Amino acid sequence: MEITDVKIRKLITEGRLKAIVSVTFDNMLAVHDIKVVQGEERLFAAMPSRKDESGIFRDIVHPITAEARKELENAVLDAYERQLAESEE
Repeated sequence: MEITDVKIRKLITEGRLKAIVSVTFDNMLAVHDIKVVQGEERLFAAMPSRKDESGIFRDIVHPITAEARKELENAVLDAYERQLAESEE
């Protein structure tokens, strides 16, 4: 499965949440509401989630392998950095 598009839907300037992103795979499947979050040590991509009956947030969709997670996170963070640079110009 190939990442064919990454769209930064919203840039956020305050707080730990930095952006809301949509990713398209194989020009056929879109995953919305991926979040770019500033962690303690680095930026990371957080998968879309919802709160279950016990109040715990659970991912709705997520990469199965570490390699897939790294590829997705790199694509999201690269697009975020590009968008940030463009908005500063």
